[in-house]
Amino acid sequence: MNGAQDLGGMMGFGPVVPEPEEPLFHAPWERRALAVTIAAAGLGEWNLDAMRHARETIPPPEYLTSSYYEIWLKGLERMLLARGLIGPDELAAGRSLREARETARPALTAGAMAAGLARGAGCMRPATCAARFAAGDRVRTLNINPTGHTRLPRYARGKTGTVERVHGVFVYPDSNAHFRGEDPRWCYGVVFDGRELWGADADPSLTVSVDCWEPYLEPAP
Repeated sequence: MNGAQDLGGMMGFGPVVPEPEEPLFHAPWERRALAVTIAAAGLGEWNLDAMRHARETIPPPEYLTSSYYEIWLKGLERMLLARGLIGPDELAAGRSLREARETARPALTAGAMAAGLARGAGCMRPATCAARFAAGDRVRTLNINPTGHTRLPRYARGKTGTVERVHGVFVYPDSNAHFRGEDPRWCYGVVFDGRELWGADADPSLTVSVDCWEPYLEPAP
């Protein structure tokens, strides 16, 4: 969707200023926010793409004035409410007001967390059809403005580039985020010239690589 998270190519937000010796967490609550989000994901009530979409739907004024882990917490609140794991009254009270319902998977224990993170949850799937494109093919991205989740950046829509790598078949985020199934699709690394993306004033030496699922692409004319 075209949300506040899709800032590529937009101006007026100031420079990105790297923080020297940046710590992993700036405050103890950020550490806890990460832990709670990961633990909640282990309940099996949503997937990675659905959580991304929950963050994207935060209203732009709120999103743009929230810190990184504030966005994580707000996305988690939205997902917990949407899945019926908490009620608005419990969120307002800051505590449970009724017995928790059964979840798709049991809650993770502290002892199981490290092993679960190390194991991960891969998104690659077996191919059921041949790839439409190959390395070296010229392709054009579709000019789309979906209301749902997509991994095609707004700045790279309707642009022509070259397939530099065929990654394989992966879960299709546009479907998975809305619980419509994984719908695995081929995914490609596509490289774009900076001037194709940003215009004639862009650095002529700049290139940008974007991972594009097959439904985003068509053969370049």
